[in-house]
Amino acid sequence: MASTQADRVTAAVMIIGDEILSGRTQDVNLNAIARYLGTYGVDVAEVRVVGDEEGEIIAALDALRTRYDYVVTTGGIGPTHDDITADCVAKAFGVELEEDAEIIAAMTARFNEPPNAARRRMARIPVGGSKVVNPVQGPPGFQIGNVFVLAGVPSIMRGMLQDVGHRLKGGKVVIARTVRVEGSGEGVIAAPLEAVAKNHPALSLDSYPYFSPDGYGANLVIRGRDSDEVNATVEELIAALTGVGIATIKRIED
Repeated sequence: MASTQADRVTAAVMIIGDEILSGRTQDVNLNAIARYLGTYGVDVAEVRVVGDEEGEIIAALDALRTRYDYVVTTGGIGPTHDDITADCVAKAFGVELEEDAEIIAAMTARFNEPPNAARRRMARIPVGGSKVVNPVQGPPGFQIGNVFVLAGVPSIMRGMLQDVGHRLKGGKVVIARTVRVEGSGEGVIAAPLEAVAKNHPALSLDSYPYFSPDGYGANLVIRGRDSDEVNATVEELIAALTGVGIATIKRIED
């Protein structure tokens, strides 16, 4: 597993499910995962959406887990025939799935009877894996190696995330600052923004235009791990924008 920079810890997110690819379900988990990992200094560097196809899931997982420090998967760990994520993860790691006695006991207590065959599917953990606590409802997710396998239901996924952070090798947290330009388009902003960006190759400077009934403009976002450089770049950018005649510039608190 390799990060592209010594102080950068990276992750990939793999969203699993035909329902995402078909458009029937809109993914809302990526935003939550990226924000959560960011608080630990872990950058989401790639996202893949794959359908419920065993070969595709295994190939994507193998590619991502060797390229990034961590992989977080969502979806496909329920009780139905198309919930094949656990099977695929086990095959990718070359291990068997085994029922976890604690999960079976918890299911039995919850339903006042032993779980049926469908529910028992959710009690399987790859050999060598560890459970990821589910504080919301139902069985847990699991971790094996650098891969975290979480539910697709957003409320359950967010609950499981709370048991992920303490397992991470954290990195240096990215600091973001926003400069808002009002009443000027990107055609005017582009040249000074590019000039400042070239002066600071370690930082990320991006433009996000907006249009509203009250007007238009762009939010210019500076991101980096060195707070002094980020803050100094904000002032440099404001000076460059002022220098090309842009009058309405605001610092926005992130």
